[in-house]
Amino acid sequence: MEKLDFREILEKSELEYFLLRFNDYVGVKLPAEYVKRCRTVGVFLQNRLVGGYMLVSEPPFRSLLFVPDTVREKNSTLNSDPNDLLEINGLWLSSSLKSPELQLAVWFHLVANIFLCKKKSVLLLRNSQNQAMKRLMSLAKPELLYDGAPQIMAGESTHERIQVSVTSRWRILMLSYKYWFELKERQRRAESFQLRISKFTKLHSSNNANTVLVK
Repeated sequence: MEKLDFREILEKSELEYFLLRFNDYVGVKLPAEYVKRCRTVGVFLQNRLVGGYMLVSEPPFRSLLFVPDTVREKNSTLNSDPNDLLEINGLWLSSSLKSPELQLAVWFHLVANIFLCKKKSVLLLRNSQNQAMKRLMSLAKPELLYDGAPQIMAGESTHERIQVSVTSRWRILMLSYKYWFELKERQRRAESFQLRISKFTKLHSSNNANTVLVK
């Protein structure tokens, strides 16, 4: 299996390229001041950037800008110490990461970093185009805080519908086995599909050979 390299992106040119790829993936350009406060982790395959994510460990958090005040006031997690929160953003995976093993390596690296940050709760923000964050949300079983139109234009571009959720780092860790099961199931379906294609190809070749012999 090909080996992935994970490293924090610090160079300006690399960070700009990361943000360009993220923008291509989800259609959102993140504000420069927000990006400066993020820890950006790139995923590299053969020295080529193929994915990554961003962690924000101190307020203000971009995701909460979209949550109505009435929701924030009623949520005990959001009313606790903001320094106990961690925000995940900038999550994207290139289509070149096709194998379940490579995708699993990315998920486990993210989960490990979430846990090592030692924050009690984790904020998740996604728009309708971010399938990678959608998968993380579905597996982490977070509490949905907001689902609808953005309340403000916090970035230079956004989407008509966004979701903001919160969960605990322990919940993400305890449910991480689900990532493994999901990817293994996808691998099983892919192998089954390839087997059916192989059988069909052999049958088709055999039928063509028989046709030639009859002639």
